[in-house]
Amino acid sequence: MDIGIHASFLPYDDAEAALAFYRDVLGFEVRGDDGHDGHDGMRRITVGPPGRPGTSVVLEPPAPDPGVTGDERRTVVEMMAKGTYARILLSTGDLDGVFAQVRAGGAEVAREPAEQPCGVRECAVRDPAGNLIRIRELR
Repeated sequence: MDIGIHASFLPYDDAEAALAFYRDVLGFEVRGDDGHDGHDGMRRITVGPPGRPGTSVVLEPPAPDPGVTGDERRTVVEMMAKGTYARILLSTGDLDGVFAQVRAGGAEVAREPAEQPCGVRECAVRDPAGNLIRIRELR
């Protein structure tokens, strides 16, 4: 079987801050932006690493499904504020360089680059919405 990950979804609480982080700090290219930030606040922005058109991250408002209740949406927003709702694992061949760039871009550092007990070297930062972005060094 040949299967891959086409897109992953992360919530934002400020579309422009999310766009600036993923585009300007991480260097992702913008692949789509429906630009719709009307009364329903359902703007979706698709970004991804340059040269890898088959892999994207879709940034969207928290709990966009119309079946989610107001109480559930508030819970999601509270978890985002604590940084416990969503996370993503990225990889790079230059962890120190990426970490320096992300730190210079003002990202909140959750963990500086370090060897982990499982034998990988990684760091962790938070995006403007509080999502945990772990970055692992490829070896």
